[in-house]
Order: sequence, then structure tokens, then C-alpha cells
Amino acid sequence: MKADLIVGIQWGDEGKGKIVDLLAQKYDIVCRYQGGHNAGHTIVVEGKKIALHLIPSGILNPDAVNIIGNGVVVSPEALLKEMKQFDSLEGRLYVSDKAHMILKYHELIDKAKEKLRGKNAIGTTGRGIGPAYSDKISRVGHRLGELKDVDTLLEKIVSYFDSNRAIFDVLEIKLPDIDELKNELCEYKEKLAPYLADTTEYIWEAIENNKRILLEGAQGTMLDIDHGTYPYVTSSNTIAAGACTGLGLSPRDIAKVTGIAKAYCTRVGNGPFPTEDFTDEGQKLRDQGHEYGTTTGRPRRCGWFDAVAARYACRLNGCDELSIMKLDVLDGFDKIKICVAYEYKGEKIDYVPFDLENVTPVYEEFEGWKSVEGIRKFEELPESAKRYIKVIEDLTKTKVGMVSTSPDREDTIIM
Repeated sequence: MKADLIVGIQWGDEGKGKIVDLLAQKYDIVCRYQGGHNAGHTIVVEGKKIALHLIPSGILNPDAVNIIGNGVVVSPEALLKEMKQFDSLEGRLYVSDKAHMILKYHELIDKAKEKLRGKNAIGTTGRGIGPAYSDKISRVGHRLGELKDVDTLLEKIVSYFDSNRAIFDVLEIKLPDIDELKNELCEYKEKLAPYLADTTEYIWEAIENNKRILLEGAQGTMLDIDHGTYPYVTSSNTIAAGACTGLGLSPRDIAKVTGIAKAYCTRVGNGPFPTEDFTDEGQKLRDQGHEYGTTTGRPRRCGWFDAVAARYACRLNGCDELSIMKLDVLDGFDKIKICVAYEYKGEKIDYVPFDLENVTPVYEEFEGWKSVEGIRKFEELPESAKRYIKVIEDLTKTKVGMVSTSPDREDTIIM
């Protein structure tokens, strides 16, 4: 049995959590493969909001096992805090012992570097994600499995600070108190030990036993470290290929790929965003969509659906179909825009160039509708909403398989 994959095709915050939660009711295992607690999924079940940052959205299915893979950078502190929302997770949650840790000094490094960048700041969440991934690539990071021997791990951390003293002096960061650090690491060891596992071997065995597996990404394609709007990106591979490296799977282990996109676009942090709307309509999108970050609370930048970027993302990920989220947020707009091309260096183009910040969106306008909120059948949608979905299919060259018409799990049209 191969694994199915959910991936964001915009700048993150597309509503992946709702779709994973909806689909997870049919899966045995749900896996998270990259990112850290800078991600945030808000799921609404029977009117109750649940915010997840590290734990896969399948946790709301009592029969599903949830995996945090080796490609995720894990803040033990954040994970333990998140786990407190649930009564008992033993046997339902496993964390790769190969996943790298985010320790408190990573957050200090993150915030100090953002401050030094000034007007050139990336706009990170300050959660230490980038520094943890940097240490991983520099081969000086620390994996969760190292908690088995706290004394040796402590020696490595002290050595790390000694060898980077010049950098830490500039950033005004000091070595944590040794006794406090040791107590902290011992607490992590005690509380996380039941959950640490060789998750790659676990998933391989599950595939051989024909278990149904769902893979869940964080952030979105346009924030991919290689294929996004660099340097204003996250520090991991958010695209479908990242699921292979982040969990230990081969491309042949992946079956269906579902891309998640909002019916409009949002972005958090700095960087190019061609369809950003600075008018009252952009503010209306923000207000009606409640566009404030799950993790940071920051207002999201809002704009119209970018079909050029979406088509690029669908091709990168090999999307079999799209799920269009938050169609109801467009309720009440007289006219709705879609970016169908870019103007770039005096020419009209239909691809994403190296310097996306230098494009001007080319829009087509479509008739709006009064309300689609809560509709659960495609045939009951207003004709203008049906046409909007069809245009997205044509422009992205990808079939739309689901449409969300409210935050609630049940308000989802299956095409």
C-alpha cells in the first residue's frame, strides 16, 4: 500500500489542517515530514478550535497513529506543551529519534539575527527553525536520540558554544547555565522517551502490511528552500519530494498527491507576493478570512488567487488534484480577480521567473456571489462560483477534487 500526500501550493496557511483532519478519519497512520513549530494548523470540530504546530492533524482520529519524521526540527519544549492538550498519546504518537532538536539558544540566535538584518529581515517566526536547520546542515546539530545520554549531549553543547564563541559574542548570546541546561535535557529525556522511535522502519513495515498512510507537509510550495521565493522562504523542502527525505520513503512509495490552495492568496513575512491587495478589498479578505497567524498572531498579507504560481506549484509537486479552501471568504465580493499571467520586462509571461519581485500581475475579473457558506454539494453552488472553480482547474491544469465552504469539517464539497 502506497502513501497519499497532502501539500500546500501557495505560501502556507492554505488550510491543510482541515483537509488532513477530514481525510485522516480514513487512514491508519498520519505523518509530518518537515518544518517545525513555526507551522500552525487550526482545525474546527463541532465548533471547537484546536491549534496544532508539531503534532500531525490525524491526532483527532482516535484510531490513527501519528508520526513526526526525521525531517522535522523539534522543539521538545513546544512538543510537550502541545501534547498536554490530549489525555494519552502513548501508542498514538511516535517521534523520529533522528529528528533534530530546537533548543532555547536556537530561538535566541534566530531573534538576534533578525534584529541585525534590520530592514532586510526575513520575517521569521523567531522559533529557532532556521538556526536548527543550519546546525543540521553544518553537522553540529543534536538529534532527539542523543537524549539517551544526557552527559555526552551536554558536553557537545558546551563544545559547540566554545567553537562559536566569536559569533555568540556578536549576537550577545551566552552559554546557558550548565545545571539548568542539564535539568532541562533530563526532563525532555524522561517525558519523551516513550515516544522516540525509528519511524522510518515503522513506516516501511506499515507499507508492507498494507496500512493506509497519509503524509502531511507544513508551510507551502512557494516557501520551499530550493524552489520558493528565496531568501524569503522557510528552511526545509516543503514540496512533495521533501516527504521522501523527511520520512525515509522512496518516490515509488507515494501514491496520490493532493495540493491545497485557498480560493485567494495569503502570505506571512517578507518577500515577493505579486497579487497582494493593499486596498479595502485586501483588508476585507483579511477580515472575512480571519487571516491572522495560528503560530504568531501576525496579520497575513492578502491578495487574489495567483494561477501562475499555483500552476508552477502543481507541476513541482505532481498534484493529482487540488482542494480549494475558504471559498466562502469570497462571499459578498462584486468582482473577484484571478492572476492569469505576469508582465515581466515588457513582456507577458506565464511562468515564475527568478526575480518574482519584478513582475506585475495580469488579472481577469469574474462575477462574484452572495454566499456559499456551508454548502456541501457542488450543484448547489451559485453559477458564478462553479465557473470560478472551473477557471482554476483550467489555469492550473489540475482537477479540483474538494472545495471547502466553512472552517467546519463537514462543510466540504467532494467533487
